[in-house]
This record gives sequence, structure tokens and C-alpha cells, in this order.
Amino acid sequence: MEVVDFEAGEIILINKPREWTSFDVVAKIRNHLKLTKIGHAGTLDPLATGLLILCTGARTKEINAIQDADKQYVAEITFGAVTDSYDAECPPRDIRDTSHLTPETVQEALAHFTGTIAQVPPTYSAIKVDGKRAYKLARKGKAPELKARSVMIHAIELLDMELAVARLHIHCQKGTYIRSLAHDLGQHLGTGAYLSGLVRTAIGHYKLADAQTLEDFLHKHPKRTKTPH
Repeated sequence: MEVVDFEAGEIILINKPREWTSFDVVAKIRNHLKLTKIGHAGTLDPLATGLLILCTGARTKEINAIQDADKQYVAEITFGAVTDSYDAECPPRDIRDTSHLTPETVQEALAHFTGTIAQVPPTYSAIKVDGKRAYKLARKGKAPELKARSVMIHAIELLDMELAVARLHIHCQKGTYIRSLAHDLGQHLGTGAYLSGLVRTAIGHYKLADAQTLEDFLHKHPKRTKTPH
């Protein structure tokens, strides 16, 4: 097995498993390697998969710079309903007809969501409102009112569309909520929409193609039994 000095400082690229939080992955690797310094550079929602960057040791100093880099995603958007979380965490409601949707109408709508746009973050987000996380308030039925903020979306490409489900490639700056983009796109088209799948494919020059599964990483690097000094 390969021996790497993670305590000194390394960057780890992981393909985050679905239904794991970003912190779950950090905790698993921290405990496996008995690390004293480790963090991730950019949260992924539990239902999302794809590139999660972890920094250890001295390389934790690079976290802010990595987080500031542009992001790229492949998003699956389902039209014809909305959810309270803007993704598949909550059940679909407000079912609407989508028979009029075509790839051309979706492509035309995407032009309204490129460049600098105003975006309201999802109620089910980690943004703090009066010191409390918005998603915690939302789950208690106390949905906070979040303010719109400016985000930059460099490009959106319609990869394919089957019935009422479209796959998009999105290149954006940090702070962009793909769930809000899905919701807003559905409102613009009059059908409603929610994010039914999300894969982060790049952060800056780091690519998902170079990442490894969590299982492969744990298998490749032996478990430590005590914290190094």
C-alpha cells in the first residue's frame, strides 16, 4: 500500500457518495488516518455526488483559495413540480403540465440565467439567519425569508432532454446554488422544476476524473491506530 504523509499536508480528491454529507467524508478520513488537521474546500449537499476536495496538514491553508475557484456541475432538472427544498429531499408538489416543453424552449430560457443574476438561496440551505442555520428553521416549519444576492453563471449547456427531465452542464462562480437555478428555471417556464440530481465535475483546475471513491481511498491507505506526534 502507498504510504503518504497526510499529516504534513496533502490534497485529496474524493468522489463524494450520495447521501453522505461533506462533513461525513471529512470525519471518516480523519478517523481512519488519525489526522489532527483536515478540512474540505466546498460543501456538497448530501444528495449530490462528485468532486469533494479535502486538504490536510499545512495544505489546509489552501482551502479558501480553492473554495474561491469556479465550479462546474452536471445537473439533472425535473420539470412539472416543485419541492420545498428545491431538490429531491422533499416530496414533489404543485404538479403541472409539461407537454409544451421542448429542448428549444428550455435552451431559450437558459439565456436568462447566464451572466450576473440575482438569486435567492434555498430555504433549505446552511445560510445563517439570526445565528441559526436556515435549513434547521425550515425543517421546524419556520421558513426564513432569505434575500436575493448576485451570482455569476458563466455558461449553461443543455446536454440532453428526455420527456420532462433535462441534463445541464453549468460553469459558475462560487456561491451559486444549483437548486435555486433549477427552481427559478421552472418558474420562468411556468412548469415548476426541482433539482433531481447533481454531480460536481470540477473546482478550478481540479477535476472529478482525477478523484477516487471513498472506498478506494480507504482501501489504498492503511488505517492508523494512533494520532501521530
